[in-house]
Amino acid sequence: MSQLPAQTPTTESGFHFYQNFMSDVNLLKIVIGGNAKLEKSIATFSLPAGHSCPGALECLSRADPDTGKVTDGKFTKFRCFAAAAEAMYSATRAARWHNFNALTTAGSRKAMAALIVASLPEKLKILRIHVSGDFFSQTYFDAWLDAAAARPEVEFYAYTKSLKFWVARLPEIPANLRLVASRGGKNDDLIQAFDLPNVTVVYHPEEAEKLGLEIDHDDSLARNPSLKGFALLLHGAQPSNSMAQAAIQRMKKEGVKFSYSSETKAAEAVAT
Repeated sequence: MSQLPAQTPTTESGFHFYQNFMSDVNLLKIVIGGNAKLEKSIATFSLPAGHSCPGALECLSRADPDTGKVTDGKFTKFRCFAAAAEAMYSATRAARWHNFNALTTAGSRKAMAALIVASLPEKLKILRIHVSGDFFSQTYFDAWLDAAAARPEVEFYAYTKSLKFWVARLPEIPANLRLVASRGGKNDDLIQAFDLPNVTVVYHPEEAEKLGLEIDHDDSLARNPSLKGFALLLHGAQPSNSMAQAAIQRMKKEGVKFSYSSETKAAEAVAT
């Protein structure tokens, strides 16, 4: 995997100092042009599913970086669709590991922020952070705060289970960064404690209706700053003989739209 040079400077003097040491080969891979779920103006950025998700619990799944074999967590109730995508497409898996390796090699908040900013397309309008993966450390979360602040004309948004990192920086979230807490993680108690915008994965539209939640099919609800709660339909390949697989089969039988096939295309390996 391509990585930043081992001698990347560690001074805290600012973005431009770091950017002088970056080359195109080291930039993060950002996918432009949306997908079956997202409009074309939305670019996406991803990390390896599970491996970069310290707050995951009910959806914890990991694809082996070399073989792509998926392993579910001890408390997994449904398989992360992003892990299934990495199992299917080696190019997608490689792109996400490239991003993870580049960021962890950069190391510091300043260096990671500089790498992110340098990788953002000049004409970027909207970026969904982490179609796959999550904020894997406080330092990395903070780097995104800096990156968003450096590009105030861009709309950034992300689903996250890394709630401890978020609540530690509540007063510092830039106005152009929208975060949504994804239920089913290790720190769900923080959602109510801090009144965080949140999303619930449901197994059927009937479940969303009972909860009084609207289903988001295109991230328009995720991007709505005035909305506190909504639902997402379960999607992606699920383990055999699981309740999640039974739910998928039911929705298929009933003709319920829940799948966004282009999310798993190997096109996610295309860099900016």
